[in-house]
Amino acid sequence: MKNLQEWSIIRFDEPEISTKKALRMKRQTLLLFAMTFFLILMCLTMDAEADDMATAEAVNNSELNNDESAEKAREIMQYIDDLWRGGSSKATIQMTIKTDRWERNLTMTGWSLGTDYSLVRILSPAREAGTATLKHKNDIYNYLPKTDRTIKITSGMMMGSWMGSHFTNDDLVKESRMAQDYDQRIVFDGVRDGTDIYEIQLIPKPDAAVVWGQILFIVRKDDRMPLKARYYDDAEKLVRTMTFDDFKTMSDRLLPATMRLTPEDHPGEFTEMIYKDIEFDLDLEPSFFSLRNLRSP
Repeated sequence: MKNLQEWSIIRFDEPEISTKKALRMKRQTLLLFAMTFFLILMCLTMDAEADDMATAEAVNNSELNNDESAEKAREIMQYIDDLWRGGSSKATIQMTIKTDRWERNLTMTGWSLGTDYSLVRILSPAREAGTATLKHKNDIYNYLPKTDRTIKITSGMMMGSWMGSHFTNDDLVKESRMAQDYDQRIVFDGVRDGTDIYEIQLIPKPDAAVVWGQILFIVRKDDRMPLKARYYDDAEKLVRTMTFDDFKTMSDRLLPATMRLTPEDHPGEFTEMIYKDIEFDLDLEPSFFSLRNLRSP
């Protein structure tokens, strides 16, 4: 009987001991789970804070890089604006105009003083000789010797063709200035077709009196020489492309001596301007750019 009683005690006490152990292990497991969850939560919070800090730093760096990009782009476009101009200049230019119906060549002389004054006069052929365009501050005039007429160009005529070419009156006298009339930013910085370049996007400022909805300039990085410019309308449609070539030093200044303008709607047509010579920093006065001198051969 004794053995039976002992057996009975052992038999009925063992489940009680197992239940206590199970409860204790369950409490320990729950505690470990709670501690693990707390640690995970802390790690997630720290990661989120780190991500927020990284994001804020990235935004600040992006804004800084955008500011630096815009400033660099503005400096490059300022340089290109003045590339053929200087404080004052005189140039001899040959222009070839090719359309689907005809082709002709012009030789002309151009003078400029700062950004307010310029005068372009055709030298040949004889039937066009004496035709001239004058910019005097905000006023622009064309002189037609055949009819002995002086015509004032209105703002609405600035984008009209000059002498039947694909260049506009604005192109010829550079009424608009890319560094002033457009916001610029570098949209590509790297090697393309074996050349290290910047691609600069120009978007017109809200109050700028310009016709182009966007211009994309491709510039050689090492010397800031323009290689190509694409002109888009307000609907982002490509209208024309300007290419720059034949880089040479004239009057101690490196510049592209040849520019070719091709209209997108007539790819077989073009107008090409070749600078035969150019001088800078001449002794010119504003009085040189007068209506009287516009009419003088």
